[in-house]
Amino acid sequence: MKRRHLGGADGFEVSGLCLGAMGFGTWVDERTSYAILDRFLEAGGTFVDTADCYAFWVDGATGAESELLLGRWLADRGVRDRMVLATKVGGLATGPLEEWPGNAEGLSAPVIRKQAEASLRHLGTDRIDLYYAHVEDRTVPVEETVGAFGELVRDGKVRALGCSNLAAWRIERSRSAARELGVAAYGAVQQRHTYLRPRPGADGGVNPFAGPELLDYVRDRRDELTLLAYSPQLGGAYANPAKPLPAEYDHPDSTARLAVLRTVADELGATVNQVVLAWLLHSDPAALPVVGASSVAQLDEALGALELDLDAELMERLDAAGA
Repeated sequence: MKRRHLGGADGFEVSGLCLGAMGFGTWVDERTSYAILDRFLEAGGTFVDTADCYAFWVDGATGAESELLLGRWLADRGVRDRMVLATKVGGLATGPLEEWPGNAEGLSAPVIRKQAEASLRHLGTDRIDLYYAHVEDRTVPVEETVGAFGELVRDGKVRALGCSNLAAWRIERSRSAARELGVAAYGAVQQRHTYLRPRPGADGGVNPFAGPELLDYVRDRRDELTLLAYSPQLGGAYANPAKPLPAEYDHPDSTARLAVLRTVADELGATVNQVVLAWLLHSDPAALPVVGASSVAQLDEALGALELDLDAELMERLDAAGA
């Protein structure tokens, strides 16, 4: 599998696709999860993404299911040293589901320290390769948050840091605070991002879109930051007629872009999902897709995107499409 450098000069190499493990242990059962992970490993995949809260919103779940399943798989297969593990802190509900995100655990220093230890236990490892601030927490000074993350790196419990669902200005403020404190700074940014563009003014809430400001920020700091795209396939809505587009993407601009997307897919003999993933990989700034799969077949389709060569003419057609 193609490789990508993650996180600037102090980063490390990861596989060109990241396998999202959100549903593992809840709506994706253990046998299927193992099969997907085995296939990913067989294909040369090394980079797996989870969180300390996946998936607390499923009936009867606690949020530890995904990390625990990954820990069992790593131990059963004996492959910890071949994998790059990413997990997150900040989003776990601490009370009734209907009160979330108001009751999210947040990004205080005590929470970060406590939950890092819990994630290490769940994953059965002595280090987290990439640890993310999962959600905005404006009740805590950024200095406290980045200071706590920096301590984990200093102590060898975390290799690199990232953030997800933060506004561009908050990322810059956090990185500046880390420099002032002399601790490790965020080197990865994971945001909701795909080929279709949200309707102007659409509010992503706690899952904001990678808008022009963030994309420009990452583009300007491409030697320091890696952009990762979550929900790149819109939960199957690109290809499954039974799944309507999310409301934020259902507008005339999407109609025009979908038409070009389908034409390019037909010309390449590829699926629409594969072209979306290839576009992310070839875009500016390039985005490393975090791909969810609930079957081996879905994973194999995603892996096929790595073989697509979108030349300059195809990228220009895809980029120029829109209402």
